[in-house]
Amino acid sequence: MSQMLLESTHISHSFDYTLFTDIDFTLESYESKAIVGRSGSGKSTLLHIFSTFMKPDEGNVRLFGENLYSLKDDEIEALRRYDVGIIFQFHYLFKGMSAMENIEVASMLSGERIADEILEQLEIKALMHQKIGELSGGQQQRISIARVLSKQPRIIFADEPTGNLDKETASLVMDVLLDYCKETGAGLLLVTHDEGMAQRCNKAYRLEDKMLKALK
Repeated sequence: MSQMLLESTHISHSFDYTLFTDIDFTLESYESKAIVGRSGSGKSTLLHIFSTFMKPDEGNVRLFGENLYSLKDDEIEALRRYDVGIIFQFHYLFKGMSAMENIEVASMLSGERIADEILEQLEIKALMHQKIGELSGGQQQRISIARVLSKQPRIIFADEPTGNLDKETASLVMDVLLDYCKETGAGLLLVTHDEGMAQRCNKAYRLEDKMLKALK
């Protein structure tokens, strides 16, 4: 049985100009949604608003039933540690540590065990004892994804997770993310330039003309 993970209403935000206005968006368990748009359209900003990192100028965000931006700082930090997984295009790994040590950081903070099956699915199990600096960019990105999934988040926010990957590796990463949602009941919000990847999600949207428009 699905449940509402994310519910946002009337979201508006501006910097020097208006990025978007009056956006409504929901994400349920077992559901994957994607947002595409040109650079500067505001899709990453929208993801940051949904994922605890930026308060909108207007509107309301409810995450796991809680009014997100009325929570205390320690309550938001607890959501980031245990329930929210964020995958960036740039992986932010600790270069002096091994692949396994990088993943262990997240699993220790969340109290979850590192699942061998995730390492196998991402085809990185043989890399665990190598230093991050010895790995290719694609390998490092898969390590960062394993680090996020190892804490077993209830919702994954993925900001261009396949942007620096070749087509085959990008497809592998999408397989793993979508399978994770099906197996655990997590939700996935994917922000991407790649419409092919976006169309693999249950629903896809384009952010343009300050509005979120359904692609399918």
